[in-house]
Amino acid sequence: MAHSILRIDASPRKTGSITRDLVDQVISKLGATSVVARDLSDGIPLISEAWVEASFTPASDRTAAQEEALSASNALVAEIFAADTLVIGVPIYNFGVPAALKAWIDMVARSGVTFQYSAEGPRGLVEGKRAILVVASGGTKIGSDIDFAVGYLEHVLSFIGITDIEIIAADQMVLDADKSLAQAKTSIDALAA
Repeated sequence: MAHSILRIDASPRKTGSITRDLVDQVISKLGATSVVARDLSDGIPLISEAWVEASFTPASDRTAAQEEALSASNALVAEIFAADTLVIGVPIYNFGVPAALKAWIDMVARSGVTFQYSAEGPRGLVEGKRAILVVASGGTKIGSDIDFAVGYLEHVLSFIGITDIEIIAADQMVLDADKSLAQAKTSIDALAA
């Protein structure tokens, strides 16, 4: 099946990164027709007062400055809507997601764009997508009480409408790196293309 992938790398390490290596393997397994790469270590803007004001101003009423304040966010959101599958490399830092990944989330979780509120509650607007979270950790066990990354990402992605979420985990690398990587490889081999 031909499909497009949005690759998001959150590790600041360009070389020697476990998540980048595993993301390479996932993308190879999926055999995508196109891959758009977003390397968050190259820099990502933070939301600002101007961004918030622009975001909550109806599109028809926005000034040129407000449109400019949202331009990076609009580009990031467009990448999500254009992809069939998101493959996100997630190193766990201090029990949570890296700051750059949180900044990306802040840029793409936008009321009226990727989610909306209704009388029935919030509804995600990014539908029909698949997400694969490629997670690596030194000591944190995925799904444990000290893992504040995976549950958070699953919640945020579901909140914007992406509910088909798979986890490739290379966790607790300090305990047995070879075992952790072997388990991740087994999970990658089991992925449906």
